[in-house]
Amino acid sequence: MTIVSLPRHRRRILAVCAATVALHVLTISWVGGRIGASAAQREANEGIINAELRLAPPSAAAPQAAPEAPPAAVPKPKTKPRKPQPAPAPAADAAAPAEPAPAEPAPMPASEPAAAAPVDPAPVAQAGAAPVPADVESAQPAPVAQQEGPASTRRWKVELPPSARLEMDVRRKDADGTNWSGSATISWKQDGMSYQVQQEVGVSLLLARFNLMEVGSEGTIDDYGLAPSRFTEKRRNRAATATHFNQQEQKITFSASEHTVPLLSGAQDRASVLFQLAGIGRADANQYGQDIDILVGEDRKAQIYRFQLVGEDALETRLGKLVTWHLVRPPRPGSYNAKLEIWIAPSLDWYPVQIRNTEANGAITTQTVTRITK
Repeated sequence: MTIVSLPRHRRRILAVCAATVALHVLTISWVGGRIGASAAQREANEGIINAELRLAPPSAAAPQAAPEAPPAAVPKPKTKPRKPQPAPAPAADAAAPAEPAPAEPAPMPASEPAAAAPVDPAPVAQAGAAPVPADVESAQPAPVAQQEGPASTRRWKVELPPSARLEMDVRRKDADGTNWSGSATISWKQDGMSYQVQQEVGVSLLLARFNLMEVGSEGTIDDYGLAPSRFTEKRRNRAATATHFNQQEQKITFSASEHTVPLLSGAQDRASVLFQLAGIGRADANQYGQDIDILVGEDRKAQIYRFQLVGEDALETRLGKLVTWHLVRPPRPGSYNAKLEIWIAPSLDWYPVQIRNTEANGAITTQTVTRITK
C-alpha cells in the first residue's frame, strides 16, 4: 500500500511527523554546533585565565617589593635620625618664670618616606595628642619657676670711698599732698677686705620720731667691688626680711619668697648699690657715660637696675653748693614702677649726697646730706 492510497488524515499525520523529525534534526545540529563553539570558547578563555594567573603573582606578592622603600625603623648606613628639638624656653623676666613653651610633635627622621602608604587620619591625631612623655613635660617648668635672673652683667672698675657717717634731711610729699619731714643716717664702713652699711630713715611727728625703714648690708670686697653676703630690711608695721648672697653656690635666696636667682659677679643690694655706684665714678668718671646695669637683690626678688647719667647738677645743701653727677634709674614697665635718683659729689669723696625716690602714685621722698663725719 502506497502513501497515496492512505486516507487524507493519515497522510497529514505522517507529514507532520516527518516535519517534526526534520526540525529536531536541525535543532540538534544547531545546538551541537553551539555547544562545540562554546567549548572552544571556554578552552580559549581558560587558556587566557591561566595566562592571567601566571602573571598575577607579582601583584599578589607586593609586600616583597617593600624592601625597596625600607621603613623608618631601619636607618640608612652612617645616618643618625634627628633627635626631637626641645621646647624653647622664653626669655624669662627675672621678676616672673617663663611658661613652658607648648610641646610640639617630634620631627620625623630624615630617612622615613613622607608617604610610604595611606595613613588613617584618626591614628595620626591620636599620636599627635601626646608627642612628649608626661614626665618630660612636668619637668620643664620647674627650673623656670625656681630660678630667674639675667645671664651676666658688665664688670666695672671700682674704687670705694673711705668710711664715713652721713646725716640726711628727709622731705616727703604724699600723693594727696601731705608733707612730712624727718631725718636719716647712713653708716658706711670698709677696710679694704669687708664692708658694712646701715641706713635708718624716719619722720618727725610733733615731738616724736618714727623709724619708717631700717636696712643693713654686709659682705666682702673683691675685684668687682662690693660682694654682699646678707641684706636685711625692716619697715614699720612689717616683719623683718633677709636676702642671702651665697657666693659659694652662686645664688641669691630670700626669706620672704621662694625665688632663687643666679648670683652674678658685681651683684648688689639696695643699701650697697649706693656705694658701688660711688666707687664706679671714683675709679673712672667716664664710666658714667654709658648705661650701668647692676643686679640688685631686694627683700623678695632680684632684678637689673639700669642707671643712666642725667648730667652735672649744682646742688644746694647745708654743706654749701655742691657740683654733683646726677644718676637716674627710670621706671621700667613690668619690673619696677618707681624712679630712683642719686646725686654723687666728687668733691666729697664721691659720697651720695642726695637720694630721691618717686613712687608710681606720685609720692616723693628726698634725702639730702646735712653732715658728713669720717
